[in-house]
Amino acid sequence: MMRKAIASLAAVAVIGFLGASLRAESTTVKGEVIDVKCYTKDHKNVGADHADCALSCAKRGAAMAILASDGNVYTITGNYTADNNAKLMDFVSKKVEATGTVADKDGTKTIDVSAMKAAM
Repeated sequence: MMRKAIASLAAVAVIGFLGASLRAESTTVKGEVIDVKCYTKDHKNVGADHADCALSCAKRGAAMAILASDGNVYTITGNYTADNNAKLMDFVSKKVEATGTVADKDGTKTIDVSAMKAAM
């Protein structure tokens, strides 16, 4: 009887832990949508002066990110990157507020964007 109770408690604990890890918290990141490759080459490759190049790269499906106001770079993942970044075109090189699930793997921050709007 005691073994069954312990096994049941252990199972409930594992299920609870897995459920909590699957429910990722939604976060809002504010910053500028940038082209990862160009920004990595030179951190000056941002803003209106770099908009045409960033837009060209985005249209080819290049990795895009949000350069947050705190200096962190969040590579954009998920639906907003589908069809060569189709949903990002209006936001390239502009200030945005992006809401989504943030992750950090091996020092690389990502955001799976669920909503994005121009920042005021």
